[in-house]
Amino acid sequence: MEAEFRIRPAERADIEAIREIYNDAILNTTATFDSSAKTRAEMERWFEEHDDRHPILVAVVDDRVVGWASLSRWSDRCAYDGTVELSVYVDRAYRGRGVGRSLMTAILQAGRDLGFHTVISRIEGGNSVSLHLHAALGFNLVGVMKEVGYKFGRWLDVAIMQLMLDR
Repeated sequence: MEAEFRIRPAERADIEAIREIYNDAILNTTATFDSSAKTRAEMERWFEEHDDRHPILVAVVDDRVVGWASLSRWSDRCAYDGTVELSVYVDRAYRGRGVGRSLMTAILQAGRDLGFHTVISRIEGGNSVSLHLHAALGFNLVGVMKEVGYKFGRWLDVAIMQLMLDR
């Protein structure tokens, strides 16, 4: 069943909710290879790194942020300016209800509108839900890096998926 939510640009007032969703993923999943919860100051710095060209969107239910997606710089080298990295995280209570797909669809449209050429996602190799969702939205698997992350007592692979926006 899909949740009733709206998607809007993130605001500074959303940082704490974004942090809570991300910290839950850090502490309880392999969706991120961060292993220590982020402080408010760290998330404020992350928020400031995003600008009009690198947006953050949030999904909101009854004025509560239940998920977020962002486009971040892939690299600080200028030749990569047309490439961004996608991140998307959803509150555990709202997973499987269409929030992640809607956030991804909206942030990918924002990427098209901003003129980006390609979007990269790094996905833990065993995250079949995320791999399937990316594929359903047109991403292609371009490679798997074997055992590059270590979390929860085991080595993890990272799948690299890519979507060409201007094709």
